[in-house]
Amino acid sequence: MIGISIVSVIVLLGVLIFVHELGHFLMAKQAGVGVLKFSLGFGPRIIGRKVGETEYLLSLIPLGGYVKLLGESPGEELSPGNEERSFQKQPVLKRIGIVAAGPFSNVLLAVVIFTIVNMIGLPVPTAEIGNLQPGSAAMDAGMKAGDRIIALDGTVVTKWEQVSELIGRSEGKSLLIAVSRDDRTMEFTVTPRLVKAKNIFGEAVDGYKIGISPSAKTVIERKNPLSAFGTGLRQTWMIGKLTVVSIGKMFQGVVSPKSLGGPILIAQIAGAQVREGIVPFILFMALLSINLAILNLLPIPVLDGGHLLFYAVELVTGREVNVRWREMAQQIGFALLILLMVFVFMLDIDRLDIKIINDFVKMFTD
Repeated sequence: MIGISIVSVIVLLGVLIFVHELGHFLMAKQAGVGVLKFSLGFGPRIIGRKVGETEYLLSLIPLGGYVKLLGESPGEELSPGNEERSFQKQPVLKRIGIVAAGPFSNVLLAVVIFTIVNMIGLPVPTAEIGNLQPGSAAMDAGMKAGDRIIALDGTVVTKWEQVSELIGRSEGKSLLIAVSRDDRTMEFTVTPRLVKAKNIFGEAVDGYKIGISPSAKTVIERKNPLSAFGTGLRQTWMIGKLTVVSIGKMFQGVVSPKSLGGPILIAQIAGAQVREGIVPFILFMALLSINLAILNLLPIPVLDGGHLLFYAVELVTGREVNVRWREMAQQIGFALLILLMVFVFMLDIDRLDIKIINDFVKMFTD
């Protein structure tokens, strides 16, 4: 079990890092900038090979990667023939494109995964009622568990998502709900009630409900390539928006920082998803890819977002940010990043089940 988690997280992070760095690499090549190194992982080199001017590396620590560009470091000495291929000598918009290509590639990976999965097909809850809340509007109207909703106010429905959406948009107006019961069609007039519920952040929100929940029945929904691509874009946008809102809620104190997870938690989840099947695993990869893209775009020096902030200032002022200020900011950003990594690692340790720890130790001592 531990072995599956370790292998799955290596594959997961390997793919995400490769795609991210490949974005930087391809955009740099497109812009005519020299690429000196392309590394998966940090630290000591495990294996490597030089092809042309670029050295391709697999390094020991699999928690990141990097692309080293020609002339990327301020003060780097270059031969006259390499000046025009230097990263620092490129127009600011080209530098922005190269840096932004990494996070963009992670977003693109998520869209591709969602598109493929939507074409393969996903299980979705049917419009059959599983349970009714006692004293709810649906129960008072005479609806029962096992009823399959087929229409709301004349709008045909087949999925639970459609049912929830139409009820939520009712604004409390009475709905004519048609259901199939024992091969008979029956109609009920139900008035949704405004009730308080909690959203995924634990905040109290108002919504219109009739007191029903779906049954365990599902159907496989497959989409054609064009429809699957559109759905993939929407799903990527929705998860990205949710991630940004979650970060904001964390700063507001609504979401606890203890909800953060590091490599150990990712390994546990990845291992669990692998055991569920390849589709859950790659869906988790898409989710993590979007998170990686957004976190990389945070305006923290060392991260891509920090570099983009410096270039944005340069674009507005027409002058590069002072090298001394940039180096100081990067040192502070690096220290903050280390502190964050230590924090999430401690949270991971705190979450660990003692049995998991024993299994992990046993794996290396047997």
